[in-house]
Amino acid sequence: MKTRTLFLLIVLLAIAGFSALNWGAFITPTTLNLGVVDVQAPLGLVMLGALVLVAAVFLVYIVYLQTTVLLDARQHAKELQSNRKLADQAEASRFTELRGFVDTELKRQLAQDAESRAAVLARLDQLDRELRMAVEQSGNSLAASLGELEDRLDNGNKDAGRTFLA
Repeated sequence: MKTRTLFLLIVLLAIAGFSALNWGAFITPTTLNLGVVDVQAPLGLVMLGALVLVAAVFLVYIVYLQTTVLLDARQHAKELQSNRKLADQAEASRFTELRGFVDTELKRQLAQDAESRAAVLARLDQLDRELRMAVEQSGNSLAASLGELEDRLDNGNKDAGRTFLA
């Protein structure tokens, strides 16, 4: 039990005990002046009634405040829930957008990689053709040079043989 509630309960019990112990004085009639007219009524009972009326008004006020606070808390909870839902949707939207961006970038990178690979392969094919052509030309050149040397050797041997015979 909260301290305030316990204190309020003790005060109410003290008032009830005081009223019970002095009940005779509470119900003793006396002349009361209401401003316009004089009335015979028990002053203690009137004061006790005023105390009960003020306590009832405060109780109604407390209930009103508590209800207002609960309704505000409920409204804030709904707003918080809707804001949380909006934030989750925005986050999901950002994730979707990020996924789309990453997919686009990966496709672009793959296309760029394919283009680079095709360019490298084309360059390698060109270099291979040029190298084969250079090797073939070198082979032809070498074969021509060897043929020329053989012809010279053959002509040189025929000339040497003629000089030897003559």
